[in-house]
Amino acid sequence: LDRRDDQIAAVHAVFAAVVLAAVMTFGDWLWAVFNIRHTVTAGLLHGALMCLFLGGAIGLREGRVAVGTLAGPVIGVLAAGVFYLLAPSLRLMAMFPAWMFFWICFAVLQTQMRDRRHRNVAAALGIGVLAAVLSGLAFYAISGIWTRHDAGGPNYIWNLAAWTIAFFPGFVVLFWTPVRRY
Repeated sequence: LDRRDDQIAAVHAVFAAVVLAAVMTFGDWLWAVFNIRHTVTAGLLHGALMCLFLGGAIGLREGRVAVGTLAGPVIGVLAAGVFYLLAPSLRLMAMFPAWMFFWICFAVLQTQMRDRRHRNVAAALGIGVLAAVLSGLAFYAISGIWTRHDAGGPNYIWNLAAWTIAFFPGFVVLFWTPVRRY
């Protein structure tokens, strides 16, 4: 990548992480204000909405916003489904395999949005795993936003920053992948 490509990738990664963080913070607010009970249906809807925006961000990066926004909710429901299938045995730890699945699916989606000459699913799997691991470490670091609330309730400014921190590494890995490496 040349310097200009690096700058564009950085802008896309920051923009995507902040937008998705805002969506997730709004979701945190909705769950708290409306005292939404955690059900499978609510979780699937939450995953679909979150991934609508994540798919849109990847679609924007690849010049195929419609494809990303259509595929995103499907990935969100599937990733939430992975969580709910594993939760009875893994409890909250089921979040981690679901997180891996989520990033791998988005890396494969990004690859499929590119022209046929630049598609390599094996490389996309590696990129997805790296995005999942780095973003997963960041996600784990901020996971206290659900369990350690201030006395006055959630601090939504901190939630916005925490979600940005959690998503940024994944977007960096996806967006700093030059097309020619596929």
